[in-house]
Amino acid sequence: MSWWIALNGVVVREVLRFVHQRERFLGALVRPLIWLFVFAAGFRAALGIAIVPPYATYIPYEVYIVPGLIGMVQLFNGMQGSLSMVYDREMGSMRVLLTSPLPRGFLLFARLLAGVVVSILQVYAFLLVVTLYGVELPAWAPLTVLPALVLNGLMLGALGMLLASTIRQLENFAGVMNFVVFPLFFLSSALYPLYRMQEAGEALYLLCRLNPFTHGVELVRFALYGQVSGEALAAVLGATALFLAGAILRYSPARGMTAKAGA
Repeated sequence: MSWWIALNGVVVREVLRFVHQRERFLGALVRPLIWLFVFAAGFRAALGIAIVPPYATYIPYEVYIVPGLIGMVQLFNGMQGSLSMVYDREMGSMRVLLTSPLPRGFLLFARLLAGVVVSILQVYAFLLVVTLYGVELPAWAPLTVLPALVLNGLMLGALGMLLASTIRQLENFAGVMNFVVFPLFFLSSALYPLYRMQEAGEALYLLCRLNPFTHGVELVRFALYGQVSGEALAAVLGATALFLAGAILRYSPARGMTAKAGA
């Protein structure tokens, strides 16, 4: 019961924080919608690009880009969650949370799960706007995509948590994110099929295949159509376990305070 109370308290706190921060909600929607309305318009002439399964046919570019933009929502939410953890560590609230008798790994996982819940709320709001915009997705897509959203959110949140465990001061966060978010997003299948990247060069294609964000996007892409990509599922589960284990081992609530004392 104490574990459930702690988990419920952490999740509810994070959801309430998100609900009260309207700018954060609007920012989470505006970013992918700009890419959908503006970027996709520039590729409208590429409506005939051949797409690998689950499509296996010619589709509008707007349809292809939706899973990538869903991944973008969860990626930025995971990174913003890590920023929040760095801030909480600087202000001391994480130190208070970790003084409870519950295992540190469970408390960090509760914080991670809270971020996933927030990201899923953002994704469903985005899917609603996408549907109103006229992008056709299967009627059952909101249901079949939910497990993929949970797994992808856990992977990206664990990555953000791992980064938060290595950043000593809040001022260093922005610089680290520039070297993480943009390479993850652009070196993936979010905006273009992997075979197009292979046409550009084998080295670029290899980087995209090794990118865990690519597999997260593909997991969501297949799930929207009620299918499962075994390769993407295995890659996401493996990356999640690796990132989460690293975050639990490295996270120290005293890291920020130690850096200040040393300074």
